[in-house]
Amino acid sequence: MEIWQAILLGAVQGLTEFLPVSSSGHLLLLQHYFGITENTVFYTVMLHIGTLIPVLIVLKKEIAGLFKDKWRKFLLLCLATVPAGVFGLVFEKLIGIEELFSGRIWLLSVTFSVTALELLFAERKAKRSAFFRPINVKTAAVMGFGQAVGVLPGISRSGSTLTFGTLAGVNGKENGAFTFLMSIPIILAATVLSSVDIVKSGTVGDISVVPLLLGVLTAVLTGYIAVSFMLTLIKKANYKWFSLYLLIISAVNLLVYLK
Repeated sequence: MEIWQAILLGAVQGLTEFLPVSSSGHLLLLQHYFGITENTVFYTVMLHIGTLIPVLIVLKKEIAGLFKDKWRKFLLLCLATVPAGVFGLVFEKLIGIEELFSGRIWLLSVTFSVTALELLFAERKAKRSAFFRPINVKTAAVMGFGQAVGVLPGISRSGSTLTFGTLAGVNGKENGAFTFLMSIPIILAATVLSSVDIVKSGTVGDISVVPLLLGVLTAVLTGYIAVSFMLTLIKKANYKWFSLYLLIISAVNLLVYLK
């Protein structure tokens, strides 16, 4: 893998993991149109580790708060993680998520558009309704189902979770913090599962150390920027520009595919 490819993948992973535009969808697009096939699973594992670091830094107080009040918040986080875990495993076993989309890249235009509509709905509702509900069993479960929808490439995990949190009436600050807390077990799970796949297949291959390190470092830096930016943006519920971007990239992808 060339250095510029590693840096590009790192930047895209770091930004799109937390901006509501779908990291998995963007990585599939890049791998497809740039012809990146070398050790993509291993690089994905390392980039996931890179994006985990900024969440731990930015949300260190919230993470410490998980273990207070008889671990109530931690248990709610576990509850919210279950739907995505179950859906992801079942869907992967039955169909194979990445295989389905890599062979039908046009499907990303559909899922990107779904995310765009979700974000428009979230902004509209957030600016018309009052939000006061805390994170409890009901709201955590609703957000968990939102995260499960985000398992599909092209449907943003953070965008879908934020939308379902808005639908449940969770106030903006808690909605944003809990959404990104929910990313921690999902990123860890993706890392572990991908690592198992690598061990089983024995396809680590020759690793270019410099591109790998630069890609991971880029993912850390861009991930930090994205998390900090989103926590501020969620308070304003201004998502329409992300929706516009997703609709544009959906149209371009479809046109290129049909050409």
